[in-house]
Amino acid sequence: MLPEAPTPEEFLRLLEARFGQHPQRHPGLGWAQVEARLRAHPEKLRTLWWMEATGGEPDVVGLDKRGEVVFFDCAAESPKGRRSLCYDPEALATRKEHKPQGSAVGLAQGVGVGLLSEEEYHILQGLGEFDTRTSSWLRTPPGMRRLRGVLFGDRRYGRVFVYHSGAEAYYAARGFRASLRV
Repeated sequence: MLPEAPTPEEFLRLLEARFGQHPQRHPGLGWAQVEARLRAHPEKLRTLWWMEATGGEPDVVGLDKRGEVVFFDCAAESPKGRRSLCYDPEALATRKEHKPQGSAVGLAQGVGVGLLSEEEYHILQGLGEFDTRTSSWLRTPPGMRRLRGVLFGDRRYGRVFVYHSGAEAYYAARGFRASLRV
């Protein structure tokens, strides 16, 4: 159950404060540009609130090629409200015993966010040190998923690692980081 959402104005102030605290995440971008995009797409504010309420601490990490503002979960560790999930609905369906409550891909699709790709995860890790005690499922290429493998990443020993795993696995310290384009 998510906490009650703040008013849009209160939430915009929270996002603006985080934006101002971490200028290294979005060099050359001004808050006015971000706020204009958010006000033009109020449904995205609800999705960002979900990211916030599940522990993601979303922040702007840049603009994509189409000029959309890109948000990533920037919490130090994989969001607490999105852990103990297997990778996708297929993995959830094939797990016979000790099923988790859901899957990372299923939850992400249900709220309209994407899992970070391997490339995006490296971009995030270039902005700070994330997942030093947890790990995060990563969007896995379809060919690898057809072979029943999936990707996850973390930071250990001062380095960023991307590993493979079985999709049915789940751990209390593994969640997923979301991305949203506005």
